Amino acid sequence: MIQLGRRVEKIEWQADGVDGIHMENGYCDDSRPVKLHFCDGSTMSADHVIVTVSLGVLKRGISQDSGMFNPSLPSSKTGAISRLGYGVVNKVFLQLSQETTDFPFLQMVFHPQDSELRHPKIPHWIRKTSFLCPIYSNSRIVLSWFTGQEALELESLTEEEIISGFSATVSNLLPSKPTPKSRNGTTYDNPGTTIPEGKQVKFEKALRTQWGTNPLFLGSYSYIAVGSSIDDMDTLAEPLPQHSTSPGTQTPPPLQILFAGEATHRTHYSTTHGAYFSGLREANRLLKHYNHIGV
Repeated sequence: MIQLGRRVEKIEWQADGVDGIHMENGYCDDSRPVKLHFCDGSTMSADHVIVTVSLGVLKRGISQDSGMFNPSLPSSKTGAISRLGYGVVNKVFLQLSQETTDFPFLQMVFHPQDSELRHPKIPHWIRKTSFLCPIYSNSRIVLSWFTGQEALELESLTEEEIISGFSATVSNLLPSKPTPKSRNGTTYDNPGTTIPEGKQVKFEKALRTQWGTNPLFLGSYSYIAVGSSIDDMDTLAEPLPQHSTSPGTQTPPPLQILFAGEATHRTHYSTTHGAYFSGLREANRLLKHYNHIGV
């Protein structure tokens, strides 16, 4: 059963020393160790839950004012989440007007001080991107990438501000000049350096991603930050509790919370296939737990 539009706000689970039936909120509906709290106020009990949210959501989830997990995750897990890096990368797609053709591949390099004096109309947020190019040959859609603080600032701009910024940049980098001609009248078209006289590059629409402020992602790609290591990704991938319950003991049931997602894959982090492989890994973990054959 797939349930859409039901955002999980809190995950209650049994850690060592916590009674699995009478937990903090006092519920006592069944003996299942995990309870999910949804944003609409409803709940669901489960034996296992596979958490596949982004590293950005996990970083917010372990903050003191979030309370995403009750009880809180162990220090080894929160330490790994805190140390690993999670950056913001955004794309901007711009649609050229019908009269604009043969847009070049622009490789842009801005000197930190000199360019601001020579081209004051180019906004500061666009000075950290490196290129603007058609998505394929002769396409009217051009693409640019932004990272870091500039990517976050891009998310707060209006479509008009984005179009204005790119228009100012292109007009400064591709000045309008007469198209040179030879003695016999042959036109030498060099769209990679100039705009034909009387024409101007115009953008009609702009579409950008907003991964940094999207509450379901809060970023784009995980990475090994300074002070972290690949071992942190292995720690993030470990289930809670990890070990099976021994007969006759009071230890909590194993594998209540499992973790998947690109940030949990030590060799393919930051990729879609890494997220896919991590999902298979956790599915196989549960199949093995119940003595079934893995996939």
